[in-house]
Amino acid sequence: MFKIRTMNTISPLGTGLLAEHGCEVGPEVESPDALLIRSADLHSMEFGPELLCIGRAGAGVNNIPVKDCTEAGIVVFNSPGANADATKEMVIFEMLLASRDMLGSIDWVKSIADRGAEIPALVEKGKSAFAGPELCGKSLGVIGLGAVGALVANTALQLGMTVRGYDPYMSVEAAWRLSREVIHVDYAEEIFRSSDYISLNVPYTESTHHLIDATALGYMKDGVRIMNESRAEVVDDDAMLAAIASGKVGKYVTDFPNEKLIGQKNVICTPHLGACTPESEEKCAVMAAQEIYDYLCNGNIRNSVNLPNASLERMGRSRLCVIHRNVPNVINSILDLVSERNINVEHMLNKPRDAYAYTMIDLAEQVNGELSGQLSAHPDVLRVRVL
Repeated sequence: MFKIRTMNTISPLGTGLLAEHGCEVGPEVESPDALLIRSADLHSMEFGPELLCIGRAGAGVNNIPVKDCTEAGIVVFNSPGANADATKEMVIFEMLLASRDMLGSIDWVKSIADRGAEIPALVEKGKSAFAGPELCGKSLGVIGLGAVGALVANTALQLGMTVRGYDPYMSVEAAWRLSREVIHVDYAEEIFRSSDYISLNVPYTESTHHLIDATALGYMKDGVRIMNESRAEVVDDDAMLAAIASGKVGKYVTDFPNEKLIGQKNVICTPHLGACTPESEEKCAVMAAQEIYDYLCNGNIRNSVNLPNASLERMGRSRLCVIHRNVPNVINSILDLVSERNINVEHMLNKPRDAYAYTMIDLAEQVNGELSGQLSAHPDVLRVRVL
């Protein structure tokens, strides 16, 4: 029986799936094989040697010390695409907020609530102060064409917009999801120069830190409207506020408020609502639970942020799973130890990801702890499991 500790409120659809498989699941579980979390900050947490994986019921993993986990042989999963519909709807809503002063108009209507019979005339006289442009006929630039960005791009086409997308790392799978009417551009500058609206849908990494800075803003059209459903750090707040003050940016809508942005004119802050729907939380929890269980039970890796995706049908009597550095001779060392015991290899898979790799070997015989102990002693091996 596997032990999974939850560190946030997780949808019962996710925890129930694990319980159905015979797992012990809950916030009080000790010495867990896996953690199932949402927003819990793990950076100061000490992980026990028995911890094998962490499942994040959501997309972002900034709350997880991913590099430290990799060195400890801990697989980190996220739930890409499970919250895509919810976040897509949020971006469309933000585009409307950026176009028409709906928030200001609602407050103004409340302010005339005591004017009785005068209200209809006041409404007709005052409504022009809150008018704004239509989305139809405008140009949208989508930066990041993953699960969310592709849905935003496709939906904007249905609203009558011209849509350009930029993503230098777009996968084949993502390309299949994208409408052929979306214009794919090779440089972010093309998005900046051509767009009336810009939607940010990239993960936060070193390469996307302050992707929107003073230089990027300088390329943009005057009055551009920007929606940020990525992360706060993707935008240089000081440069953004300066661009708003100059009129370069007409509206900035962000789901990541901070002390610099709250209350600023032409900045609309929402409290990280992008994926906050019951449907999204259920789908994320189920996906994370499935990833955790498949890894614990079968060694398969799907949707990992720190190790390669690797899936292999079970064959033979035992499965050897090795997380190791992506350097020469590690695989040979593994196979040498297997061949010394005269054990036949039934099935094998090796997948690299940057400096790390993952090897699964199905063996014709059951093996004992001696083999895994010898493998664990290899200086480039980070984790060994025998299933």
